Amino acid sequence: MNRQFYFIGIAFFGMINGIFNQLALIFALLYVKPLAGPLLFDNLSLTLMFASLMVSTATIILGGIPAAIYEKVTGASESSDVSLWIWLAGTAIAALPAAGNFIRVGL
Repeated sequence: MNRQFYFIGIAFFGMINGIFNQLALIFALLYVKPLAGPLLFDNLSLTLMFASLMVSTATIILGGIPAAIYEKVTGASESSDVSLWIWLAGTAIAALPAAGNFIRVGL
């Protein structure tokens, strides 16, 4: 399979978790508001978008940790299809709490 499809799926699950995971979004918003609030002109919608971006990025990073461990154990010099599947599965598992809200709201 083409590597771009893996990356599209990983980004999709990261986006779903960043937008629809309410608990992680509120947690990130509590930390973003005092730190980045003045940079974003104290606009709540911009701060919420930034917090959503933070949660999405954290989801992708946390989903990639098992794939990095697999690559380290096997001694691979670059990502293989197996490590990309592990990364995709890790990101999908991290996005499970947001799946119910995503299905309820839809696209």
